[in-house]
Amino acid sequence: MADLTTVLKDSWNLVADRSDQVVEHFYARLFLAFPQLRDLFPVQMRAQRDRLLSAIVSAVHHFDDPVRLDAWLRGLGRDHRKFEVRPEHYAQVKVCLLDAIRSHAGDRWNDVYEQAWNDAYDLMADRMIAGAGERDDPPYWDAEVLSHERRGPDVAVFTCRPRQPFTFRAGQYVSLECPYRPRLWRSYSIANSPREDGTLEFHVRATGAGWVSSALVRRLRAGDVLHLAAPMGSMTLDVTSRRDVVLVAGGTGLAPAKALLGDLVKYNRTRWVHLFRGERQRDGFYDREQLDLIAERYPWLSIVRAVSDEPGYPGERGALHDVLSRHGPWRDHDFYVAGSGPMVNATLRRLAEMRVPSTRIRYDAFTDG
Repeated sequence: MADLTTVLKDSWNLVADRSDQVVEHFYARLFLAFPQLRDLFPVQMRAQRDRLLSAIVSAVHHFDDPVRLDAWLRGLGRDHRKFEVRPEHYAQVKVCLLDAIRSHAGDRWNDVYEQAWNDAYDLMADRMIAGAGERDDPPYWDAEVLSHERRGPDVAVFTCRPRQPFTFRAGQYVSLECPYRPRLWRSYSIANSPREDGTLEFHVRATGAGWVSSALVRRLRAGDVLHLAAPMGSMTLDVTSRRDVVLVAGGTGLAPAKALLGDLVKYNRTRWVHLFRGERQRDGFYDREQLDLIAERYPWLSIVRAVSDEPGYPGERGALHDVLSRHGPWRDHDFYVAGSGPMVNATLRRLAEMRVPSTRIRYDAFTDG
């Protein structure tokens, strides 16, 4: 699993020794692009630059503690009211801040780092706006586990229901904390579209070093209470598009793909949907029968399964991005890609080679793949 906090720290390390230059670049870009914002800042900027740098470093290093981060960001948002900061200013700051970090990171900057900073900034801006009085969401939601099923030696599917209203879009993910690993927050995609009963489904694979994922697979049970942070991620359906859809899911990256399918079955009549699903071996294809039933009921859905480490498998074999490139052409499709960081990066590179416009690609590398 490419954990969001780890990715943020790794990407910030690319510029940590040039952080002063990053801050200088940010303010120069901000005041050039949005000169009307200059009046929101003091004439002497030295202290302001130090505060910004301190805020970035603090956020990066505390992103795995949603309770502490939420309280800090809300306080920061309330404090920024004295500067007459409005919600629309956050989007303008985001453009310039990401440009500054990206520009100084060099050739090692990649699409996963880009997504991490986009998602992290959006959450931070949301918390600051909430603190300024726009909304009043809790720092986290209590959610009771209703069911827990093992779908393989290392995979579990469980459902829970938040005790307070919880609003999200199909394809988003959340950080969660379980009672067996307190103060350890990890990111998992919600595997369903919003339901009337408010329940959420999660798919988790236990990994060797994954303390939280192992606890969720092997110890979690009905009646346990989880903590869920605010939903994040932009791998949501483009409701304005009429293009056909390609879902690329590695491992438990199936979760957001199933959520998007849950949205599509509610209204889709005209878009062909192609699901490419990858596992190491055939016994890893949990929920196979359920997906096949969906495909039988909705003729617009086709499913291609591929294994990467089973020579005798009678179906598609090879890395998922290689299998994808054997099909197509894909230049007129919308892509949604979810799985491990390496799998997502390999797929994004292949789609770029195939000249699929980046504006038609949405992806998620922060699920337990």
